[in-house]
Amino acid sequence: MPGYPYDQFRYILATRSPRRQQLFEGMGFSFTVEVREIAETVPDHLEGPAIAVYLSEAKADAFPVHDIPQDTIIITADTIVYQDGRMLGKPVDATDACHILARLSGAKHEVFTAVTLKSRKQQHSFFDRTEVIFRPLSMEQIRYYVERYRPFDKAGAYGVQEWIGYIAVEEIHGSFYNVMGFPTQKLYPELEAFLLNEFKV
Repeated sequence: MPGYPYDQFRYILATRSPRRQQLFEGMGFSFTVEVREIAETVPDHLEGPAIAVYLSEAKADAFPVHDIPQDTIIITADTIVYQDGRMLGKPVDATDACHILARLSGAKHEVFTAVTLKSRKQQHSFFDRTEVIFRPLSMEQIRYYVERYRPFDKAGAYGVQEWIGYIAVEEIHGSFYNVMGFPTQKLYPELEAFLLNEFKV
């Protein structure tokens, strides 16, 4: 266990993402998983990290304060891929996934992950940014990845921890784990400050 103040609380990780669950467990935390459905629609005026923060907070809003047990922390998150002022969401099918990856091929994009921490007493959100550069990919390589890995549950139609991350990512500026969906190196101190504040408010 991480020790004080982390082990003074119970954690509910509100995500179905096996990557986030793996990363939070790897940070030394025990937790339960509970996901409440939301409509993932975003106001048109939002851009970049504001989109990820909006969606992360919407997921946290699905847990009303009166539903949160004492000494329990809700953790929600959302990751978006952003390129040239446009969010590249989860692909609807294989054709869409190929189109998204063709946009990323030979170009750079940004990955924003927002995290929201919520208890009965307080709520706090933050985000991290990572720049990723792909080398040029052939359509044969793109189709191979989509057909074999079926990245339909992933923002930007790719998982950096999969085959495409090994062969396509030329440069990463920022946190690798942020691209996976959880900025662990930022989450740890943000969570510590949040927990210490629990004893004050």
